[in-house]
Amino acid sequence: MAEIIEISRAALHEQVADRLRSMLIEGRIAPGAKLNERELCEQLGVSRTPLREAIKLLAAEGLADLLPNRGAIAVKLSEADVMHAFEVLAGIEGLSGELAAQRITDQEFAEIRALHYEMMASVARADVSAYYRLNAAIHAALNSAAKNPVLTETFQRINNRVQSLRFRTNLDTAKWKQAVKEHEAMIEALGARDATALRELLVTHLHHKRDAVLGMLRGEASVPNKAR
Repeated sequence: MAEIIEISRAALHEQVADRLRSMLIEGRIAPGAKLNERELCEQLGVSRTPLREAIKLLAAEGLADLLPNRGAIAVKLSEADVMHAFEVLAGIEGLSGELAAQRITDQEFAEIRALHYEMMASVARADVSAYYRLNAAIHAALNSAAKNPVLTETFQRINNRVQSLRFRTNLDTAKWKQAVKEHEAMIEALGARDATALRELLVTHLHHKRDAVLGMLRGEASVPNKAR
């Protein structure tokens, strides 16, 4: 019986973490905002124990920062933080693409192509949440296809901290369309097993995403009274 209770509790805090993760990534909790335990418990319908366990998990992922004696806040990155993160991410994703093109199996490619088609369907529906989820799954699958666990661990750790910013740039229609075209070219290069082309496409893709994030942050900073 004790084992069953333990599994149930573990599943609960993971479910809470999933919901809280979506709230952070999609900006329903603003960057820099305090994670108010009382309000979140009411909103999510859970007690403080699984909520606190979920917050610790998301802090480990880089989506929240734990402050001594002050609880937790949603991660908020400066322009310098963004520059440094995307500088490394561009290198990581470029290498992931190069290795994936060399090592990917036909089954893995078929799965990534299927994700791409699902993503395109979400574009047609203008479903930003589904688009971001599928987009992120494609990038993760490419990284996984590189078959380098050190590369995967590094990618996950750095990418987690910029997820909210990557999501918010998709609210700009022009930048969304540009990202979709880049993904189409990436799938074509992967299908051709063109390692050099895929590396270059991914590096360019990440540079464009960096520029979009910085433009968004600078635009928000220029309107100090804008509602976040």
